[in-house]
Amino acid sequence: MANRIRERLVSAHRKRGRVLIDYVIMPNEIHLISRICEGDSPGEIAGAIGNFISRWVREVRRTRSHVMSGPFHPCILKSDDDVLQEIRMLGWRPVASGLCRGPTFYAHGALRVALGLRRSDGFDSRPMLRYFGQDTTDARPALARWVSRRPSEMDWRSWELVRGLVLAPSHGGPEPAGFKQVKTPEAAALVAIAGDGGVQAVLGLLAEWVSLRVGATAALDLRKGQDARSVRGRALVTRLATRHGLCSSAFVARYFSRAKATLSEQVAASRMRVEDTALVTTPVARIIEDLASRRLIRATAAGPGEGHVDHS
Repeated sequence: MANRIRERLVSAHRKRGRVLIDYVIMPNEIHLISRICEGDSPGEIAGAIGNFISRWVREVRRTRSHVMSGPFHPCILKSDDDVLQEIRMLGWRPVASGLCRGPTFYAHGALRVALGLRRSDGFDSRPMLRYFGQDTTDARPALARWVSRRPSEMDWRSWELVRGLVLAPSHGGPEPAGFKQVKTPEAAALVAIAGDGGVQAVLGLLAEWVSLRVGATAALDLRKGQDARSVRGRALVTRLATRHGLCSSAFVARYFSRAKATLSEQVAASRMRVEDTALVTTPVARIIEDLASRRLIRATAAGPGEGHVDHS
């Protein structure tokens, strides 16, 4: 089955402008990195692959299962650094799933082909190797060194969150199960450092960070405070949360036990203050560093790093 799926992945990328850079085929997951051209879309590639694979899975598994039952999840990789990080994560994904002891041992991924440990069987590994050098002799050792570093637990949590493989706890939102999908790398990084507390815990961390930057000598209690600095702080937390796709302003209003209309007016006033906009545009990596330096979190996480798409 894995060989048939690999052949289909390669075949789906024979269209002009498509390049298959990496893939990993697992019993419950299929991940690939594609380079596509303008006018193409991840959905077209998913359609060229999914219908065939779903039929093959149904032929083999007579009983209904969750494999291939959900929608594909595209993720835009915005830079070469993002692609490099994704190559490492895909190499270690079978290890994290308990399928093998190390990234070079898994048979049904592009990594072994790129390293020369398995026949290509139609997959061209040169696009992957070019990220590590123009000459194969130099690129393969560089790739092996790059993938050898195991991702941290924080890396995995962020990666799984932004790809919809796990959901963030979200009590008080509209989702009946109390979980929500995280849609941006920034939100995923924040949820990852907040641990099991989910979205509410992130809002608490953002409130701590903001309260120390609105002119106070000590942290404010933004959930109870009634003074002007507390009002400004709640507006800043709302702007940060919505800017990074963490949750809606209505969710923040419920968190602070405030009326959404009132909070919206305060957010509008905040947008008129230049100093507030400077705070809101602070990179998430810097916010996480600040929280770690104040021992509000126990671990730090790197912030999020054209035309590359990881289809998970």
